[in-house]
Amino acid sequence: MESRVADHVPKLVGVALVVTFIYSGLSNPLSEVPGPWYAKWTDLVSKYQYYKGNKVFYVHNLHKKFGPYVRIGPNEVSVADLDATRIIYSTKETFRKTIFYRHLTAQPMGNIFSTTDVDYHRKLRRLMSAQLSESSLKSLLPAITSRIELAIQRMKEDMQTRGFVDKNQYIRDLEEVGVLSAVRIAFPRVIAFARKYPLPIFQKNVEQARRILGYAEQSLQRYQSLIDQSPEVPKQIFVTKMFKAREDEKLSFSEIVINAQGLIVAGSDTTSNSLTYLLWSVCRRPELRDALVKELRTLPDDFTEHDLRELPLLGQCVEETLRLYSAAPALLPREVPQGGVQLGGYWLPGGTTVATQAYTMHRHPDIFPNPDEFNPYRWAAPTKAMKEAFMPFGRGPRICIGLHLAYIELRLAAARFFQEFPTAYISEREGMSDDDMSESVYFLMSPKGQRCLIEKAS
Repeated sequence: MESRVADHVPKLVGVALVVTFIYSGLSNPLSEVPGPWYAKWTDLVSKYQYYKGNKVFYVHNLHKKFGPYVRIGPNEVSVADLDATRIIYSTKETFRKTIFYRHLTAQPMGNIFSTTDVDYHRKLRRLMSAQLSESSLKSLLPAITSRIELAIQRMKEDMQTRGFVDKNQYIRDLEEVGVLSAVRIAFPRVIAFARKYPLPIFQKNVEQARRILGYAEQSLQRYQSLIDQSPEVPKQIFVTKMFKAREDEKLSFSEIVINAQGLIVAGSDTTSNSLTYLLWSVCRRPELRDALVKELRTLPDDFTEHDLRELPLLGQCVEETLRLYSAAPALLPREVPQGGVQLGGYWLPGGTTVATQAYTMHRHPDIFPNPDEFNPYRWAAPTKAMKEAFMPFGRGPRICIGLHLAYIELRLAAARFFQEFPTAYISEREGMSDDDMSESVYFLMSPKGQRCLIEKAS
């Protein structure tokens, strides 16, 4: 008899575990939040979609099916509701960034982008924000202009020798960066394991982080040498105040390096990819292109950045590009504070991950009629809701510190391109098609085909 009972113990334990597992999913406070049935018990589907570069679209489709609140994992809720975003990303910062951002940057030490420490972030932002303000960026305009002119000159040469320009060849390939970041986020423990044990399939991820970190460290060492040689006239770049803080023992050299790495990653591809989508969107619409070219012809020969701000259609094209092709359209996770919160009629306990993604907010049909249509003219008279839902650079106190620089670069680069190539259109050479411009999104967005071929009418 005892033997028979013993034979059934493993089965009973198995049944008990299954019942407990099922009960935990059904009794969780988030069980009332709509979503796919499997999200009650696992986030593996969500992680797989992230790894494939499809999570933004996966979440967007879930919102179309289930509404503004969707459970996408046992402890994660995606929100597409204006009232909730005001709370989640409020200036009070009660909803802090999650560990997600640490995995994204692959650094144990937080930088201005990834730190979850509110006070540390405020300290870093004070050190950097002044040099990236609109007024301070005026001193960088000559450098920005010279680089844009260099790119335009190379495009002219390509147009003459090849008959077309591949706009995307002037953009670093995001595909590898995106895939490796996805591996870090979806499987952080595996990457930690890879740091100790050199498995080839994962070592590439670790090496990529080290290369970017090494580049940042070398750049800062060159800057330190410049200061040592000419201490009376230090070069005015974003790290000037950070180096001063180092002298005052407020920041270590390691902290400066980690933050430089974050700015390199955040600023190297985001604006360039938005510019690619802007040129593609305008070039494939001849009437819009001609209207923009006509507007640009009103500029004086020695136009300034201020003159560009006064051009309504140029500004509207920039805004509409950032709406449909925001460089960072993915979920921006935050952690519900202890004590929990009521959002949209749902109770979210403390520790729950809650997030909004620009991709979905920017396609809300009640806010943006015909949301999938590229229509710059919608920004001629934006509604209050449009302004509130618009978050291409994030929202609240953690909004992208480089947004003013991004706007300057987009306006200036687009203006110079269409001044130089007023009859530009999308090429069909080498099989170029709209499929090449399909979005690939990990955390940042880039064209799947990694090319954008443009010709000009003879």
